[in-house]
Amino acid sequence: MPAIMTQLILKPGKERSLFRRHPWIFEGSVERLEGRARPGDTVELVDANGRVLGKGAWSPKSQIRARVWSFDPEETIDDAFFKRRVATAVARRAALPQLAGQEGMRLIHGESDGLPGVIADRYGDTICLQLTAAGPDKWRKAIVGALVKATGVARIYERSDSDVRGLEGLEPVTGWVHGEAPDGPLSIDENGVRLGVDVVGGHKTGFYLDQRDNRLLTRDLAAGKSVLNCFCYTGGFSLQALAGGAAQVLSIDSSGPALAGAAANLRLNPQLDATRAEWQEADVFDALRVFRKEGRKFDLIVLDPPKFAPSAAHADRAARAYKDINLLGFRLLNPGGYLMTYSCSGGIGLELFQKIVAGAAVDAGRDARILRRLAAGPDHPVALHFPEGEYLKGLLVQVD
Repeated sequence: MPAIMTQLILKPGKERSLFRRHPWIFEGSVERLEGRARPGDTVELVDANGRVLGKGAWSPKSQIRARVWSFDPEETIDDAFFKRRVATAVARRAALPQLAGQEGMRLIHGESDGLPGVIADRYGDTICLQLTAAGPDKWRKAIVGALVKATGVARIYERSDSDVRGLEGLEPVTGWVHGEAPDGPLSIDENGVRLGVDVVGGHKTGFYLDQRDNRLLTRDLAAGKSVLNCFCYTGGFSLQALAGGAAQVLSIDSSGPALAGAAANLRLNPQLDATRAEWQEADVFDALRVFRKEGRKFDLIVLDPPKFAPSAAHADRAARAYKDINLLGFRLLNPGGYLMTYSCSGGIGLELFQKIVAGAAVDAGRDARILRRLAAGPDHPVALHFPEGEYLKGLLVQVD
């Protein structure tokens, strides 16, 4: 006789989000848990009338009490399930001509690929895996095995050390889970520019893959221009600007190690004119105020700041920071200049971000227009039922 699965009973009316195929069940939607479950265990998701709506991963210490694995009540959550989901995600990328030949690519983008709490980024023959929730943490071995089968990569490094795991009651986990560390430094070719990747100590999974297409746009705009790259990290935008023929590129970051990484990336690209690159370690807000006093101007400014608002609770404070940095950016642009401005804050939506940038332009006394809305590439899809997956938003703006 098959074992009876533990059931997560929802409060009346709280099943509506599941009908919309949203994969999160919050603490306030839960009536009770019938049976016993450890963190990460699979539970049936049941409405107040006893109807089974799907299966999800139980997470008793998180405000998100369960993340949906499947909206099919009959689907079994086992090793074969993860093989299918991972293989499907990998095949989606392989079918996109925009991604052909890319050495750096996101293979699994969490909820938008039907695998909540799973991020997998490929850098050549290496995958960096991040598990941020109790469910995937429990299914680690199956997920690693599915990635190896679907890709044939030589090695996988787990980088499950984000703060989000603490909200799940999980400790950080890092280390090689398949294969061994490469003999030398890891790097990828991104549209003709070689960039170093630090899966062990770098930001996120070692690199910002989400900005790949936007870095290429920077190259397309840069010919003959003076470029200012703010919050430059390891210089991805800067090197693409140099590759596009920029006359001068000034890059600013408050992190000395990040700038050292940027200089190392430049050395990986002897085809680029290093005499046109300048690196400055400084607080970006302070540096831009100094530039304004000095009367300096630029033709193209990139503003890619860190996450000012990780959640909606921080939105007001973040809005002020985005307003300030964009105001400074507008004041430093030459007539006809371009501003590429971004927000990666989940607490700031695209509509609000556009209002903030518009307000900054007015306060700077600049007439400006949006030429393009910017986002992550197609390897970072956003499921229609999961708008929270669209964390990166940006605008390409030109001033008069």
